[in-house]
Amino acid sequence: MNQTPSELTMIGRTAIVTGSGRNIGRAIALSLARQGAQVVVNGHSDRAAVDAVVQEIQEAGGQALGIMADVSDDKQVQQLVQRAVETYGSADMIISNVAIRRKQHFLDITPQDWQDVLQTNLTPAFYLARHALPHMLEKKWGRLVFISGFDGFWGQVPERAHNIAAKSGLHGLAMALAREFGAQGITANTVAPGAIDTVRDWTQYTHQDRQKIESEIPLGRYGKPDEVAAACDLLCSERGAFISGQVIHVNGGHYMY
Repeated sequence: MNQTPSELTMIGRTAIVTGSGRNIGRAIALSLARQGAQVVVNGHSDRAAVDAVVQEIQEAGGQALGIMADVSDDKQVQQLVQRAVETYGSADMIISNVAIRRKQHFLDITPQDWQDVLQTNLTPAFYLARHALPHMLEKKWGRLVFISGFDGFWGQVPERAHNIAAKSGLHGLAMALAREFGAQGITANTVAPGAIDTVRDWTQYTHQDRQKIESEIPLGRYGKPDEVAAACDLLCSERGAFISGQVIHVNGGHYMY
């Protein structure tokens, strides 16, 4: 996408970025494409948003394919990965970026609520890894990146027990995969965004005071989706080949671990 060959660090690699029709996922898809990756843009319900990202990549000279799939469904994930392989010949980089964030008092969380959140926030990473790893093993190269959140590590966000459990679980899964598949040239890591300026359902954030949050961040502002994408760029690149089983917090110093 309008860059010199020396800058195209991901030529020949294929990235599947879930939830990439907008916000953080969109930024990740665009950034990987700028570096030469062939990008599979994925969404569940907004075809127009997915198509818009594909068009943006293609108009800039990159390669992209839009695939609609519900990644909480194992069969659809299998088909998503298979189509990426059929189109581009590989599934080298997986960025799992899907989540719902429900604000519920713990005693109001029903078993179905619990299942819905884990099935959306945690299980897709398992499905994606399960279907992409055989292709990565063939090439002895792969990158798994799970987008978590600071609440999975900080634990102080109230009335989000299911979300916190899922976000923590993502990093547990990344560590397990990093240990099991590292010898085959495959890395697995977590990126945990803090307060990022995205389009969101603000009815789930009525308890948050934006000005107060900004005042608590040492950098004095919300983060940008592109800044989360930059962490993914590093982890997916050859420069990040010795980073595995780790979490990169992108939060402006809001919480320090």
